[in-house]
Amino acid sequence: MVGIAPRPATMAEKGKTIMSSDGNRMINRLEIDRLLRELYAARVRGDLDAVCRIFADDAKFQIAGPSHATQVSAVSVGIAELRPLLAVMIKTFKLSEHTILSMIIDGAKAAVHWRANVHSRITGQRALTELVDVVETRDGRIASYIEFFASR
Repeated sequence: MVGIAPRPATMAEKGKTIMSSDGNRMINRLEIDRLLRELYAARVRGDLDAVCRIFADDAKFQIAGPSHATQVSAVSVGIAELRPLLAVMIKTFKLSEHTILSMIIDGAKAAVHWRANVHSRITGQRALTELVDVVETRDGRIASYIEFFASR
């Protein structure tokens, strides 16, 4: 039987920081993993300040609902727009039983599939919800974040 030799690990996979072609510091795979886990832990705690510190000052943040029927979507650019949106989200929706199902990191980009029980503090309803976040990082912070979700 002929096997395929594993490809050599990249510098980022080995935990070494590399520089982008424009000279900006690119964080490595382990740093992105840690950054995203910090983000989710802060969201579960309801810690608005900690969540905001993880985003770049000019970050783009987007939430895309499962269909046009729900009309749940939001887009903000920059921390001045992002902070109020995050404040409403954290105040309205309490997350519990958060579980990361998978995380793929490729260079400065990541995709995270996760699940949580979401409790609406307005309606009192709870829903097991699956989410996929598509994230881009820059200089150790989140520069772009798109969240897709579907209640189960």
